[in-house]
Amino acid sequence: MVLTLAFLLLAAAFGLAFIRMVRDPKRDHRLLTLDRVVALDLMSTLSIGLITLLAVAFNRPLMLDAAIVIALLAFLSTVAFARYLEKGKQ
Repeated sequence: MVLTLAFLLLAAAFGLAFIRMVRDPKRDHRLLTLDRVVALDLMSTLSIGLITLLAVAFNRPLMLDAAIVIALLAFLSTVAFARYLEKGKQ
């Protein structure tokens, strides 16, 4: 029961983050890009949580390796994008 509730809450949060990434508010272009990057980073974090829940639910510890790989890729992509924005300021 707890796993089902956690899965539903994570799936709902993933859906809301996806809407946030796709939605096009009428604001500054730079802020729009940052909002989308933050939403994408949140989606990667939520997908790590979903994979972890599935690993616990199906008793498959091998799935945790996929979660670790996604976490590393999400971290590296966030750092790379931050460096890209910093170079654009100069």
